[in-house]
Amino acid sequence: MIRFDDQVAVITGSGRGLGAAYARLLAERGARVVIHDAGVNKEGTGFDPMVAADVASNIRKAGGVAIASDVLLDSRDNCRSLVEMTLLKFDRLDILIHNAGWVAYQSIQDLTPDFIQRAININIEAPTWLAQAAFPIMKQQNYGRIVLTTSDRAIYQQYALSGLAPYAMGKMAQIGLMNVLAVEGKEHSILVNAISPVAKTRMWKVQDEPLDLRPEQVAPGVLYLASGECRESGFILRASNGQFTAVRWIERDNVNYPLNLAAVESSTAEDLATRWQEIAADVAF
Repeated sequence: MIRFDDQVAVITGSGRGLGAAYARLLAERGARVVIHDAGVNKEGTGFDPMVAADVASNIRKAGGVAIASDVLLDSRDNCRSLVEMTLLKFDRLDILIHNAGWVAYQSIQDLTPDFIQRAININIEAPTWLAQAAFPIMKQQNYGRIVLTTSDRAIYQQYALSGLAPYAMGKMAQIGLMNVLAVEGKEHSILVNAISPVAKTRMWKVQDEPLDLRPEQVAPGVLYLASGECRESGFILRASNGQFTAVRWIERDNVNYPLNLAAVESSTAEDLATRWQEIAADVAF
């Protein structure tokens, strides 16, 4: 059985839904968990410290070890303070799971600076500053696991939705961050992967316990990525309805990047137009 005894995990956005499911499962397996959630509403505003406190309290009642944090992850300093609080309380940090996010719709014509900045804060800046604060600790330990969160809504065009541009941009950015951190962390036994989850939570306007697409069906995937049993880095783990598939972009054979893509040669746009089916032969139409 995978255990996390004596390990410490920070899970952002873990006061509800997916994050709470991750935290409960990690605590059940022995991890000391930091339940982070500012308790914002679906619009990404407001503040309710009891959201995180209640989950932490329930974990303690079940025999686990948990503390709560309600800091807003809207600045580098605040992200650093979450990690510093964890060190002050537990003296180490083994696992960082950035689950916090924000889903809202605004078409490209109606998009405002405030709207896009809110998406950037939680989906791009927060995971970057959290990783920056966590990396020195994990390097010193020569061990760490970081799990970021992406989305099929960003990765696959057939699942994209009108009005979700800022959300999709942020979720794709976390894949780029994952790839770079996987390289930077490799020699220090810091592995970085991403989860692409599907679950019926309040973002689906689901209040009651769902019959399918439950957060608990995603949690085992995050548990694995956060564990010492995971030996791979730079993977996206798609998780939905108790099913999992791992994907990542890999280069085709015989490529000598960037001089030779082992691809179709063409010198004019007109030639590209006539040979497009050949150029895009690996893409399903």
